[in-house]
This record gives sequence, C-alpha cells and structure tokens, in this order.
Amino acid sequence: MFKKILIANRGEIAMRVIRTCKEMGIKTVAVYSTADRDSLHVRFADEAVCIGPAPSSESYLKMANIIAAAEITNADAIHPGYGFLSENAKFSKICQEHEIKFIGASPEMIEKMGDKATAKATMKEAGVPCVPGSDGIIPDFDTCKKVAKETGYPVMLKASAGGGGKGMRAVWKEEDLQAAWESARKESKAAFGNDDMYMEKLIEEPRHIEIQIVGDSNGTACHLSERDCSVQRRHQKLTEETPSPFMTDELREKMGEAAVKAAEYIKYEGAGTVEFLVDKHRNFYFMEMNTRIQVEHPITEQVVDYDLIREQILVAAGVPISGKNYYPQLHSIECRINAEDPYKDFRPSPGRITNLHLPGGHGVRVDTHVYSGYIIPPNYDSMIAKLITTAQTREEAINKMKRALDEFVIEGIKTTVPFHRQLMDHPDYISGNYTTKFMEDFKMEDPED
Repeated sequence: MFKKILIANRGEIAMRVIRTCKEMGIKTVAVYSTADRDSLHVRFADEAVCIGPAPSSESYLKMANIIAAAEITNADAIHPGYGFLSENAKFSKICQEHEIKFIGASPEMIEKMGDKATAKATMKEAGVPCVPGSDGIIPDFDTCKKVAKETGYPVMLKASAGGGGKGMRAVWKEEDLQAAWESARKESKAAFGNDDMYMEKLIEEPRHIEIQIVGDSNGTACHLSERDCSVQRRHQKLTEETPSPFMTDELREKMGEAAVKAAEYIKYEGAGTVEFLVDKHRNFYFMEMNTRIQVEHPITEQVVDYDLIREQILVAAGVPISGKNYYPQLHSIECRINAEDPYKDFRPSPGRITNLHLPGGHGVRVDTHVYSGYIIPPNYDSMIAKLITTAQTREEAINKMKRALDEFVIEGIKTTVPFHRQLMDHPDYISGNYTTKFMEDFKMEDPED
C-alpha cells in the first residue's frame, strides 16, 4: 500500500481524497497555487507545497512543478482528482517514468478513450451500441456533407478533443452545415489546439445516463449502476440523481452489461464512467468514457455504501475487485452549488464569503472546501460545494433536498442555491419528466419582481 499520496488538484475533490487517505492511514501532500493558500485542503493535508501563481496553466497544469513536489516530499503516488491533469496521457506517462503511481488510467487507456472518435470506434469493436455517424475523424467539408446526408438530419458536429460543450454544433438542415462546420472547428482549435471533428446523429429528447464502473489490473470489471445527469446548462451538469427516474430493471441490466463489456474489452483499470445517451424509446448509445472519478460520484457512494476513492487507491495498489455488480438500495440527489448568479444568466460571482451555514441532519452530505471568510478566486471552476441528500424514496430525497437548501446560507457572494430550490419545486423535475433540453425552457422566478 502507498505510504504517501500527493493530490494534484484543489478544492472539494482534494479534501475528499485527503479524508479517505487519512482513514486508510496514508500520508497526504497538498499542492496549491498562490490563490489557494488559504484553502482547506492545504490546511488538512500532512504536507503542502506551493506549485505556482494563480493561473492553472502555471500551477495545477504545470506537470514539472507537480512532479517536483512529489519528489521532494517522497510521495509514491499521485491522485489527480477530476479536471486538470486527470485525463492527460502525457502526465500519466511522466508519472510512470518517475516511478510514481498515477491513481488513474494508463497513458494508453487515456489515449484510447480520451479521443472521442477513437473511443467510439473501440466501443463498436467491443459490441457496445453507438450513435450512428462518421467512422472517426471527418477529413474535409465535402466528406462532412456526405456523412450528414447518409446519417440523416438532424446531426451533431463534435470536436474530437472536446469537452464541456466546446466545439459542438447541432445542425437541422443542409444549408446550415458549412457555417456550423467552420465555427465548431474554430472554437475547438481555440479551446483544445485541435480542430478534428466527427459527427453523430442528433438524438432527440435524450437523457444523459452514465454507468459507474471499476476495473482492476486483472482485467475484471464491475458496475455500480447508473446516474442520471440530464439536467444540464450548456452541456455542464447542474444536478444528478441515482437511480434514474427513467430507468427500468431491464434497461439497468442492459446498460450495466454494456458498460462492463466496454471496460473489460479495453482491460480498464481504476474507477471510470461509461456515458450514454438514452432516447425516449429507451434505446441507449455510447457517448464517451471518462477515465477518472466524476464530480457526481458521491450519490453512487450513498446508495450502495461504497467509498469510490478508497477503491481507486486499492486498485492502483494492485488489489483485485470482487467483480460483483452493485445496485441502488436508496435514492440520492446531488446539487452542485456554484458561485454564480442564477438571476443574471449564471454570471460568475467570486469574492469573500462573509457568512456560511451548512445544512446537516440525517441523509445530508456536504462536500466543500469553503468556510466563512474564505475568498473564492476568479481563476477556477465556480463550483464551491456539492449538496447530497439520500433517502428511502425519490420523493423523500427531494423533500430532504428542499429542506437542506433552505438551511444552506452563503452570504457575500451569489450562488446557485436559489436555482436548485426552484428546480426542486418544478413539476417536470418532481415527476422525473426531464431531458437534456430541460434548461432551455427553465425560467428563474425572481422574488424581487
């Protein structure tokens, strides 16, 4: 087992990893930028190393600085969390070269699954259902036009190196295709330094449902059922739940089986998710695989009583998994609390928290790194907390979430707490009748109007 793990991340996920490491008797090293010197992960780790100034390109993405921090502290493993370098094949390889265990996927696995076009081709080989569309990268616009015609409109253009909704364009008719092709490539080049595009059939009224999987070094994998992540804004998830209100026992078995087949086909090691789009007829299609821990992993932990970070560490240390699948025994919902103003088009709201009161009680979990007096820097993702409620039924979990949101007091900045409170009262959310298009029609009701 590892003696010391460096956490190459910040915020709540760094705190989350530190907690599990402490419970396992493993020493921890926090890394931080100058903007994060007062963050809780710095305070609670056994050691902390400053790795650069505020911009992430000069700190949390600076591979040489992170490796240097691991070497001077004698860390024998690095946990990358999510985001930043968690799915960076080069960083995973550098860790290997320095004989530091990367608690995540191998460089080969990240390369295979990180490029969405390659991942789709691999999943087709594995016999996992895929969305109809191009076979890999589209070389030029003439080919793009031909593929769109063969696939049938509407289609979705996607950046092969994409993420977070960048380089994606929905196209409903041929005359709009060229403008979409050019703007998607331009956006992808600016965001990822890569303008490779591929195309998929646009699935109407889709739900975004992912299956949590874990695989070990022996090539054995299991699944821990699904999470419904369909409530999204600009392809960014806002809230997640498990089990999905759209799921049937038969569909769960089929999707779980497909996800395990995908993981075992590529001999996946570690925790990951296989993400699917599910249409209104409950046909499901492979979308992508995330070779890391997910932001929304706590809801899975709550319904199957399973520490996913602990399992990541055990698998990285060579401990085999049991191979049995897990099914939800309870219902759990997560609301991402962001430092944004939901009344002003979710505009970022960094600044000092002047007063903070976190909700509590049975079935309430808060993962956060903030406290009263903490200054939220403008340099990073705006998520400052995750509020998770768990109960026997979905109705009870929603009611518990309403109560917890009413207790959640954050002053000095704007947050998405009011949005989530209104969401929990929305009739379509309450009935479970929502898709990835839900936010297109959602209107915040301003109490001052």
